[in-house]
Amino acid sequence: MASFLFRTIQSHSFLLCPTTLLRRNNGAFYCSMKSTHTQTATQEKQQPPPKIKSSPQGNQAKTRTLDRISKEYEAIIGIETHVQLSTLTKAFCTCPYNYGAQPNTSVCPICMGLPGALPVVNSKVVEFAVKLGLALNCKLSFNSKFDRKQYFYPDLPKGYQISQFDIPIATGGYLDVDLPVEYGGGHRRFGITRVHMEEDAGKLLHADDGEYSQEITFPIIYALQVDLNRAGVPLLEIVSEPDMRTGLEAAEYAAELQRLVRYLGVSNGNMQEGSLRCDVNVSIRPVGQSKFGTKVEIKNLNSFSSINRAIDFEIARQALLYSQGKADQIVQETRLWEEGSQKTVTMRKKEGLADYRYFPEPDLPEVILNKEYVDSIQSSLPELPEMKRRRYEEMGLSMQDVLFLANDINVARFFDATIGKGADVKLAANWIMGDIAAHMKNEKLTINEIKLSAAELAELIASIKGATISGKIGKEILFELMAKGGTVNGIIKEKDLVQANPSEIEKMVDKVFSENPKQLEQYRGGKTKLQGFFAGQVMKISKGKANPGLLNKILLEKLNAKS
Repeated sequence: MASFLFRTIQSHSFLLCPTTLLRRNNGAFYCSMKSTHTQTATQEKQQPPPKIKSSPQGNQAKTRTLDRISKEYEAIIGIETHVQLSTLTKAFCTCPYNYGAQPNTSVCPICMGLPGALPVVNSKVVEFAVKLGLALNCKLSFNSKFDRKQYFYPDLPKGYQISQFDIPIATGGYLDVDLPVEYGGGHRRFGITRVHMEEDAGKLLHADDGEYSQEITFPIIYALQVDLNRAGVPLLEIVSEPDMRTGLEAAEYAAELQRLVRYLGVSNGNMQEGSLRCDVNVSIRPVGQSKFGTKVEIKNLNSFSSINRAIDFEIARQALLYSQGKADQIVQETRLWEEGSQKTVTMRKKEGLADYRYFPEPDLPEVILNKEYVDSIQSSLPELPEMKRRRYEEMGLSMQDVLFLANDINVARFFDATIGKGADVKLAANWIMGDIAAHMKNEKLTINEIKLSAAELAELIASIKGATISGKIGKEILFELMAKGGTVNGIIKEKDLVQANPSEIEKMVDKVFSENPKQLEQYRGGKTKLQGFFAGQVMKISKGKANPGLLNKILLEKLNAKS
């Protein structure tokens, strides 16, 4: 049984650390839970060097290397993804969790594992697990259970994690992914081994240079700060089949999972907050060999691009060892991805299942589902990303348009609302992907934060298509709507932006001719490039209200008429 050292217990601050970790090489680990700015675990020794900037030449060389490797070796890749659920309280107690809150302000005897404290299952965790299992096309376990996973670490106050071992809540599903057009496109289906419920651990922060040495009388190796706000936060772990073969496929699989949990509303999926964390398992084998190679796990992947680059590096590292006859040096271990140096480094030897000594959680009952409960969740599922992409394809949109629009659920909702008001599908897609997306990027806004509504975008498209206003005027109105709000018709009326009718355009053309007789004579003498000059003069007089197509038609008729 692990014992804990408690010092100066206060209402919102606890100092604790397993005593078995207190001494090492005549030194000590000192665990503190003070709120200060510190480095993360991956930065405990030094700040990372500046990021390496990739060049087109470097990317091409990397691609050539990977292409050469793929002819001799096959990569086998699987991903374990932890999704932090957007519940109001933790998995087994009533403590709330708010990212960024002051350390140790959301802890209680239950999530700290104090004697006599009993956990109670948060029903939302089960609901979200069933929802994700159904969305991943899994078979649900109508009778599942929780298990204790034993391991000892300063961020795990109980000395065990409540998880699911041999009877997960969902198994045997798949996830469909469309690869980006710029990388060749294509459709992939990746198997899902299992989805299970568990609780998160706390968070360790590594302080600089033993800054708390004045508080104790013995030497310090380094200082650990423990924040238990995250301890007990509900997670769903999604384990994929080893179906991926490249870093790109793995990154796109992870991105699709992020889209899925956001569409379902079970998690915000923010990787920078740790709401979606991926551990990648990579091995290679000579082409034609059926036996798997030695698996290596990579941690510390906090972006999709990191997943891609880390896997590509690891494939190249293992292939080099194979080619040098050193395949026995590829050992089952956990490695970290160092973003600064763009390489993986050894973290620790991989623990096996026996190390965890699983057994059924005695303080929690079985999780029993019934058909009515599952059917009600099934009927409440929204249109998922894969379904939405196929629907957009059927509308005649290109795959590039489809991937952009379906990537963000809020953009997809805005697009659907716009075409729901009768807007032309392709024109709506063009406006959203063009000027609206550019404005959001420049102003660092989401589509929910701009003041343009879907109804007004549909009205703007109709006004341009119906020749009430020109495309140029339409853009001006669009930017005003995004910045200030309002209505299309209101702005048109207020600023008198209605396009000139044919008779008005004819009068303006005649006026330009009368004011520029020399240029008119030169045009009729064969200098036809002056047509652009006349069109520009008319647009200037009309203040942009002349329809370009109609103007050019009238202009040509009058320029080519016999004098």
